[in-house]
Amino acid sequence: MATSTMRRLCLLKVSRKLARCSTAVQERCALHTSCMVSKAEDSSSSSVSGTSITSSAVPDNLIKGSMQPKTFTKAQKISRAMQAYMERAQSYDKMIKKEIDEYDIGKRHLANIMGQDPDLFEQEDVDRAIEYLLPSGIFAKKARPVLKHPYEVFPKRKAAQFALDGRPFHSMFYTGKPNFYSLLLNVSMKIEELKKQEDKLIRKGLLHEEAEKKLLLLGSEWITLPSLKDLTLEPLSEHDHKHFTVLLGRLTEHPLAFKEEEFIMKHRRKLMLQSFAEDVPKPMVDDQGRAYITASGKRKTSIADVTVWTKGTGKITINGQSIQYFSYITHREQILSPLQLTGRLGEVDVEATVEGGGGTGQSGAIRLALAKALASFVDTDTRERMRIAGLLTRDVRRKERKKPGQKKARKQFTWKKR
Repeated sequence: MATSTMRRLCLLKVSRKLARCSTAVQERCALHTSCMVSKAEDSSSSSVSGTSITSSAVPDNLIKGSMQPKTFTKAQKISRAMQAYMERAQSYDKMIKKEIDEYDIGKRHLANIMGQDPDLFEQEDVDRAIEYLLPSGIFAKKARPVLKHPYEVFPKRKAAQFALDGRPFHSMFYTGKPNFYSLLLNVSMKIEELKKQEDKLIRKGLLHEEAEKKLLLLGSEWITLPSLKDLTLEPLSEHDHKHFTVLLGRLTEHPLAFKEEEFIMKHRRKLMLQSFAEDVPKPMVDDQGRAYITASGKRKTSIADVTVWTKGTGKITINGQSIQYFSYITHREQILSPLQLTGRLGEVDVEATVEGGGGTGQSGAIRLALAKALASFVDTDTRERMRIAGLLTRDVRRKERKKPGQKKARKQFTWKKR
């Protein structure tokens, strides 16, 4: 009985405590609700009196615009990029048009000053007029006054490289140099195609017939870096130009490179061939009916006079002696090099007189004089080969002077710390 009574008392106490807690919670909730209602009434009254600005006084679109950042869709971004490009292109076209008009006006003024017809006044006439009217002693030619066509002065611009949907036209657009790398890819593909053709000819046993045909690159060289930039309209470096020439060199070294001659010559420029037709004298004829010619050459302090006779036996006379006048083999080889290149070794007689200098200078002077004399007996192509080999050009190198404080021109005394 006692234990049951104690249990009842404990349950009664717990129920009373729970009742008191629930009453306190209800009172706190009611107090919080009344505070919120009073704040809302105060704000509404202040808005009516004009002391504050509520959301009802500001348009909804301004509130939303100030709260949310402005965003553009992909199509809007692309259209904005195209619009910016079109604006730049239009401004460039306007500038070029203005410069062309000013150039035409300036050219007409120059023609009137020089007393010539403006319609027949060419760019060469403009350059001569500028040089005559505005003489300049400035050493750097780029700093001198000029009047050139705007297309020669201002760099060219590329056309739009992407469509309205944002996709680039070129597959190599993201390389940064699409035209340059597409050119390299084209060269590589041509090399692979020639390799396939070579394999077919090897299987058929016909390679030797095709290998007899050669690609002639004489009188031309690879285009320069500025020309390559103008061709691709892209900023290129010296490394890019070297990569370009090395790859095209591999193409020209292929046995079947003559099949791509048109493509290769597009990227080569012709050299200004120096014509020696006026400088080459005509041979004279002696009493025996043999043609002969006399020429002179210089090297360092040596001066040589050489006479060459056709229909000879290959006899070489130097100051009354044979070619053994020179004890060094290298000096003898220098004298024989023009005869070997022209294929006249053993067909002509040579008589040389040389004075001054040493063995190197005398052999160089005889070689130059002999090459000049042989140029009168060979055709134009052989003469051009001689020029490229350097046989028709005087060697202007001389011994470098000794420097004070040094043992020789370059060699220095042995350095000792103590």
